[in-house]
Amino acid sequence: MRPDLDAATRWHGVHTALITPMLPDGALDLEAWGALCERQLDAGVHGLVPCGTTGETPTLSPAEQDLLVREAVVRAHARPHRALVIAGAGSNDTRQTVVNIERVAQLGVDAALVVFPYYNKPTPAGLRAHVRELTRPGLPVVLYHVPGRTGQRLSVELLAELCEQDGVVAVKEATGDLTYDQELLGRTTCPVLSGDDFTFAPLTVMGGAGVISVLSNLAPALTVRWYTAATTGDVPTLRALRSQLQPVVHALFAESNPIPAKAAMAAMGLCGDTLRLPLVASRWPLPAALQELA
Repeated sequence: MRPDLDAATRWHGVHTALITPMLPDGALDLEAWGALCERQLDAGVHGLVPCGTTGETPTLSPAEQDLLVREAVVRAHARPHRALVIAGAGSNDTRQTVVNIERVAQLGVDAALVVFPYYNKPTPAGLRAHVRELTRPGLPVVLYHVPGRTGQRLSVELLAELCEQDGVVAVKEATGDLTYDQELLGRTTCPVLSGDDFTFAPLTVMGGAGVISVLSNLAPALTVRWYTAATTGDVPTLRALRSQLQPVVHALFAESNPIPAKAAMAAMGLCGDTLRLPLVASRWPLPAALQELA
């Protein structure tokens, strides 16, 4: 835990949803992975999030995920501020998700990020039972509400109820709906992390805990500044960074994430732009906003 953070704010801040760098043949680029982790930590991010959707986890084997998570833990926990590692562990099979959580717990992560089940559309009773099972291994759980990928938008009442279950330490909320988020903040004491870079600053101003960010892959220090401005009420900086970064955020989601992010990071010389099928590298010129950042 950071020495300047108490237990109530442990999960707050900028947590980077890391891309997974790959060599031209599709193998993991572990040298680039280590460099990307160090770049994030040097910029002062509060946490690393390996093996989420941005990391192309559906195409990674368990052994590959273990390599990535283990390396992130070693690097993050070696820092004086001991950045957090929140590892993606979700699936739409409760038993498999529990196995995933137990596996990443053995690797020394601080928490597991678990997306609500996709495709099979469980009932509220099923979701309650699902979350109860996920907390049994004892590793802190960060819930992930992303209707655009799961096909289910939970009611605010149900999401707040699930957030209050023992063992749930935060929620990544990715509806992009600030009205929904504001109501959620009024119904739970659980830290609410934005899952959308384009809404995270206003959500933080309203009392949100920060962001699990794609943007911070490219611009970690600027994203941390944006978060700090939101938490301190620094309106001039908020406005300036909004003007600078919102075009970048829109460009990052012009195609399926992480296609634009990898293209931009390749232009920055940070990694290659190789993705695994069914994702393919962008056929379009890099948007101007990303070119300027690169």
